[in-house]
Amino acid sequence: MLIKRIIILFFRDKANVFMSLLAVLIIIALYILFLGDIMEDALRANLGFDSDIIGITMSSVVLAGMIAVTSITGCMGALGISIQDKETVAKDFLTSPAPRGKITMGYIFGSASIGIIMAIIALGICIAYIALNGGGIPGFATFVLLIFTVILSVLCGNSMVYFACSFIKTTNAFSSVSTVIGTLIGFLMGIYIPIGNMPTAVQWVIKCFPMSHAASMFRQLMADENLSFLFKDAPPEALEGFREVFGVVYKYGDYTSSFWFSAVVLVLTTIVFYTASLLVMRMRKAGG
Repeated sequence: MLIKRIIILFFRDKANVFMSLLAVLIIIALYILFLGDIMEDALRANLGFDSDIIGITMSSVVLAGMIAVTSITGCMGALGISIQDKETVAKDFLTSPAPRGKITMGYIFGSASIGIIMAIIALGICIAYIALNGGGIPGFATFVLLIFTVILSVLCGNSMVYFACSFIKTTNAFSSVSTVIGTLIGFLMGIYIPIGNMPTAVQWVIKCFPMSHAASMFRQLMADENLSFLFKDAPPEALEGFREVFGVVYKYGDYTSSFWFSAVVLVLTTIVFYTASLLVMRMRKAGG
């Protein structure tokens, strides 16, 4: 019932839904206005020739990061309800017959459910945009992996946001945190500026930020096939260099991240942050 309540309250608040999708709309607008031209010119310079697939490929790279962003912003919008409840009905819930653990799980599963719905909407927008511009629709196997990545991405993002929310008690504080995260997340995903063009220290921050691995997974699924086609006559290091610059993969010394390496990062991060949230709640309960 709590999961159902959270979903109903979220989608009843049209402003909250809009704000959760605002990052998606901003990224698409920026890509159409100028980011697309800049990034497509960079790819043409790497290849030394022009092709219709260049625009489709860069759309895939940029909009793939958009899906990962929505995995966080969707969960943030849903978890804002838990902060509102802290100020209004939290004592009523805690004095009800429902165990505290079930109330916690209700918030976690409710926000994760909304995050998945919003991320799937973002994925649909991304696929539709690429298809309308001449790109193909993902095959069944790729689509299954995309849904798998959506679920992993949402669970990871939800765990991190839920942990942060365990220290937030007011809606004003939550709004401030949401604004900061919403501002920085596009840079951390390498959407506005290619990761390879950032200072080395910033690149390492992005590589170590777990949710950037979700963006990498989406990019591999949506752009790798086109990249392999475009770079088929180029030296292998040219393709690898481009993939590293645009955050399709991340390099740690001599090791280059893979799809499944990033998946493991998301799973471990999810476990760590949900466990940390549980420990925080237990300490608070022990302290009265």
